[in-house]
Amino acid sequence: MSKIGREETMFTSIELCAGAGGQALGLHLAGFKHIALIDNDPPACETLRLNNREHGLGWGNVFEQGLDVFATNHAKEYIGLVDLVAGGVPCPPFSKAGKQLGKDDERDLFPIAIDIVTTIRPKAVLIENVAGLLDEKFKEYRKQVDKQFQDLGYVTTWNLLNACDYGVPQLRPRVNLVALLPQYFEYFSWPTPVQDPAPTVGESLYDLMIADGWEGAKEWKNKANKIAPTLVGGSKKHGGPDLGPTRAKRQWQELHVNGHRIGDAPPPKGYSGVREGYENMPLLTVRMAARIQGFPDWWLFSGKKTASYRQVGNAFPPPVAKSVGEQIKFALSLGDKQVKGEKVA
Repeated sequence: MSKIGREETMFTSIELCAGAGGQALGLHLAGFKHIALIDNDPPACETLRLNNREHGLGWGNVFEQGLDVFATNHAKEYIGLVDLVAGGVPCPPFSKAGKQLGKDDERDLFPIAIDIVTTIRPKAVLIENVAGLLDEKFKEYRKQVDKQFQDLGYVTTWNLLNACDYGVPQLRPRVNLVALLPQYFEYFSWPTPVQDPAPTVGESLYDLMIADGWEGAKEWKNKANKIAPTLVGGSKKHGGPDLGPTRAKRQWQELHVNGHRIGDAPPPKGYSGVREGYENMPLLTVRMAARIQGFPDWWLFSGKKTASYRQVGNAFPPPVAKSVGEQIKFALSLGDKQVKGEKVA
């Protein structure tokens, strides 16, 4: 058992485009052991290694390389060893914030992810992406992906999950594709949203906002009385550490947060704001943004502020990954019992 209390795992996994480990952490907590994680971003890879060391996660190799390199040079090493292939392939090909070029975007890594599945042949696959992937313009693209998985012997299902339905204090709709071999698919169902509403931004961050003695924290908490908009700003192409484009900054301003940059520390005593027109509106720190994304406070991020925030902004919320992972684990458990001829309740 790891130091963070994960139950003894029954199933193994590899994580594609692992980033800062949001999905990997959620699946770990659901009971999957990662035997390999792949990403081409050096600070993100160091984040994975750092948390593996510090928290005794027991994860395997972190491959600091492109997914194509892993597919060519290493995927065959994991044949017969992996129950779940999971990952979040790059979003720009399908994001409404971009040109939505789909298969014509050089960053579309769905084909390489499917190549890896073709080589390894796991029992299950989980791939997450932006909500734009469900747009009508990508209908044929999704059909093609389904057909490729079906040709490999899998049954597929797609769903749009909102992070706020699983206790995360932001909307963050994400598409999830699950593919399972037929003997497991019959036992799979999408997770049920939690009953309690997600906390507001004020409720989520109040203890961090007051940590350095800011007198206005309580008043701010009452004003920041909604869940957050989808956290953005993780792109390497668009500026430094801030909360995203003008529209996103405006949404944060409505929650009395200054989204024009990321802060180095909580607001101090006597804080009145750092920008005209944003009086008494605090900046979010990387730790605050990570909490909005659903990371536990003990999760560490490697790299300077810009690199750390980009890792947070690109992450898949761990609570959502955990909920989906638990359903996949349940399906694999019952499917294996059936294969062994054991009684399935």
